[in-house]
Amino acid sequence: MASSRGSGSGVGAEMEKMSVEQLKAIKEQSDLEVNLLQDSLNNIRTATSRLEIASSALHDLSLRPQGQKMLVPLTASLYVPGTLDDADRVLVDVGTGYFIEKTMAEGKDYCERKINLLKSNFEQLIEVASKKKSIADEAGAVLQAKLKQLSPAS
Repeated sequence: MASSRGSGSGVGAEMEKMSVEQLKAIKEQSDLEVNLLQDSLNNIRTATSRLEIASSALHDLSLRPQGQKMLVPLTASLYVPGTLDDADRVLVDVGTGYFIEKTMAEGKDYCERKINLLKSNFEQLIEVASKKKSIADEAGAVLQAKLKQLSPAS
């Protein structure tokens, strides 16, 4: 959003001077950007949810005694029997197939930091998406008004 437009009324005045084709292009571009931002927001929601589940699992794991039998997840739907060897050391998935061994406290801290970062990014994306949506709505309204003006003249 590297725009120096300022208030919404200035944008509306600029749009009134544009041709129908320009307004259609702005509306289509803004709608496309809003859809992409919505996809990003959904991905952030999913990632945040997974990290919250992981954080909860770390907490539950830290409460289990050493040597306890448990089911170990290999995938989201495949579990194998295992035994808890050391609850103080965990493997943290840092992305693209890389895992880092951390202490339980470091693992919990990692999850919390990632959750906070994602929530911050989510809030920023919501602001950008709402601005893009208002631009798309304004372009649509100005476009409709221009089309109505052109209609009776035909």
